Formats: sequence, C-alpha cells, structure tokens
Amino acid sequence: MKLNRCLIPALAILGLAACSTIAEPERVSSVHDDMLVLDSHLDTPVYFHSEDYDFSARGSWEEDGTHVDLPRMNEGGLDGGFWVIFTSQGPLTKDGYKLAFEQAMLRMMSIREFAAKYDDDVGLVFTVDEALKVAGEGRKIAFISMENSYPLGESVEMLDVFYTAGLRMIAPVHFRNNQFADSATDIESPCGGLCPDGQALVRRAVELGMLLDGSHASDDTVRDMMALSPYPIILSHTGPKTVYDHPRNIPDELLLELAADGGVIQINAYGGYLEKLEPTDERAAALKALSDKHGEFSAMSKAQIAAYRAERRVLDAEFPPPRSTYEKFIEHLVYTLELIGPDHVGIGADWDGGGGVDGMSDITFLPKVTDTLLSLGYSETDIEKIWSGNMLRIMRLAESAKTREASSPATLN
Repeated sequence: MKLNRCLIPALAILGLAACSTIAEPERVSSVHDDMLVLDSHLDTPVYFHSEDYDFSARGSWEEDGTHVDLPRMNEGGLDGGFWVIFTSQGPLTKDGYKLAFEQAMLRMMSIREFAAKYDDDVGLVFTVDEALKVAGEGRKIAFISMENSYPLGESVEMLDVFYTAGLRMIAPVHFRNNQFADSATDIESPCGGLCPDGQALVRRAVELGMLLDGSHASDDTVRDMMALSPYPIILSHTGPKTVYDHPRNIPDELLLELAADGGVIQINAYGGYLEKLEPTDERAAALKALSDKHGEFSAMSKAQIAAYRAERRVLDAEFPPPRSTYEKFIEHLVYTLELIGPDHVGIGADWDGGGGVDGMSDITFLPKVTDTLLSLGYSETDIEKIWSGNMLRIMRLAESAKTREASSPATLN
C-alpha cells in the first residue's frame, strides 16, 4: 500500500504533522492487543544461564540492561518470536568448531529448559499451526533460530542435530566470513557469496523446511540464498542502506529484489545500524581496557561473563553509550514500507542483543509502534502483517516445501 502523505523526513514521523491523524489511545490498545505480535530476533537466551536474570520477574533496561521478560511481554503485547542461538565467530579449525558446537548446543538446551520451566506461560513450537495454538492458549511463542552457522563445523549434516532439537531458522554467517558464506562486515569476500558448503547448507535447510535468514550476510550471499531457495528468505534484523549507509544495511535494489521474490526484511532497532554513533574518547578507552582485561566473550567462563557484565554496567553508567532514537527507527521502518510495501516488512528489533533506542528502550514500547503506524495511515491489516503475518507466510511456504526428515543424530559422523 502506497500512502499519499507527507511522510519523510521523519519530521512528521513523530510530531506527526498536519498530514496525519492521531490514533485514539483506546483504539491503539485494542488494535495492538488483538494482533499477534512477534519479533524475529530475540537474543534474550544470552541471559538464561545467568543467576541475575529471572524471566518471571519484571526487569528494567535502565537498571539491569535487559529488554525482555514475561511481565514486560504482557505489558508490551509481545506474543513471542524467535529466540536466538548465537555463537560468535572463531577460528575455522577443528578445535574452534568443537567449542562453537558445545556453546551452541548449550544455548539450545537453555532455550528448551526455559520453555519447559515456564510451560504455563511459554510454548516451544516447531510449526506455524503450533504457534497459533500456543497463542490461542494465552502462552508466549518460542521458535528457535541460529544466528551464525559456524557451530555446524565441517558437516552440513550437523544441521539435522539442531533441527531435531527444534531449530527452525538458520543464518549462515555473522560479523566475519566463515566456512559457509561471506559476511556483510568482513573486508574480504573469498567466496563471492555462499561458499560451496554454504550452498549445501541452504539446500539441506530447504529439504528440512527451515526459514532462511540473510541477516549479517553480504549482498552477494543474500542473492545466492534467494537463487537457491524455492521459497522466499527473511532478513530477521536488518535495515535500509539508503537511510544509513552501513555494511549491515541493504541497498534499495536488493530490497526490491527481495520483495519481488516474496521475501521480508525485519527492521532492527540497533542504534549503530540506524545512524552514525560516536562514543566519547573516554568511553572508547574504557571499553578497550575492559576488552583487553577479559578477552574474547565467547571464550569466557560463566564466572568471567558475570564479572564482565558487572564491570560493563559500571562502565556504561560512568561513560554512557551514544543512543539512537525512536524517530530514527521509525524513519528506517517507514522508508522501507514506502519502498517495498507492507507485504515485505516486519520488525526484528534485536532485543537483548544491542537493540533499543531512546523512546523505545524495551518491549513495553511496542504499542507505540502500532500507534505511529495507525497515525501514519496504515491499516490494521497491514500492521498485523508487519508484526507477524509476513514472517508466518514465509514460514508456511518453507514448511510446505519440506521434502526430507532429519537424519537421526546417532547416524551422524
């Protein structure tokens, strides 16, 4: 839907100038609560083995740096989404792969344990129909995704192990190139997109009916993924390059290709991808000292992680990080909606993974997004597509394309 309005620049976006009609608060609450609201990239599992985090207790971004818990999901109307297995990129060696596999499997088990512990409030799901059933029961939806396929090592068949455990969305690559694909943020491009093993990975994911996530991938990798997949792909937490020229963001021509293929981009709220943010010299020096002291996060022990986080909170309080704004997030969202239409746009804010902006510091602010979209003239039908419909449409296509069952883990080498 193209709207005849004075949308951009973001002027209007939140002062909402003369071309918009302010939505009534009662209507906003009713509309938002009646919709299925999902986020495609929840990094909250990073906290699941932390003694300081309690999903059932209301936290505060200002006090503990978290974005998601059950009370805030209820307050913000978030019905769930994809809970992420994240593993940072390490060396392409047998030892590196082994450590990454162990870390990823621990994260997978932590998500399953979380869903079992809070079974009255959360349902672990593997299909769209299961998700809708769980939502109908008043429980939160827990799909599982993997951000970075590095833990699969040198065997694409290891994807079957994670699929059997519940994985339903897979992203080949993260900040650096790996054995499967070129990253958007690595200087070199050794494979020119998907590597041979990455092509095999995509094919196996398609056979299993998994959602393919091109976030963090280079533009050529995204194009390769679209070319190989018989159904559309998703970019689970990304943004438009025209609004902010960052390697993680997507140029207009590729967004148009994505939409023509039926795909979806989920707009993130990670400040560093929304606009240029420069830390003070004091903060930069403090961060370097902290990193030098503790080393690579993925190699830290549980005790080291706890110590790092405690020191990081003190550092952030003394030298606050620069923050982007809700207005800038909305500029990214509305620009993309205007370019490719509400059938191809969603929201994956990167909660608990660096997301959050001034004016939308955690998930309790999600009704504000619905309010803004209503005020800009988007229909309730289009807004529900943005919150969940577009992602679920692609998931159904992936499920229907499934041609093989996962191999038994016991048969894998």
